[in-house]
Amino acid sequence: MKQATALINIGFGNVVVASKVVAVVSPGSAPMKRLRDEARDAGRLVDATEGRRTRSIIVTDSGQVILSAIQPETIAAKFSEGRQRESGEKSEG
Repeated sequence: MKQATALINIGFGNVVVASKVVAVVSPGSAPMKRLRDEARDAGRLVDATEGRRTRSIIVTDSGQVILSAIQPETIAAKFSEGRQRESGEKSEG
């Protein structure tokens, strides 16, 4: 049986594949600003903010950098909810 891919909502109807996310970080520090600029220059930046202020930066295992208007804590909570839901489904089945 094929396992369903867990998707995490990062705002405005945009989703990421949970298993591909390496980090969810705040955008304010100089290293994170540098990461964003380098990703933009390399064509690896995905802006999912819909014109809003960037509140978190999501880094994937393929090197993509995704900007989101949702706080990192909120995204982390969605990961936790997804894991709880998965473990609940597995124990029932």
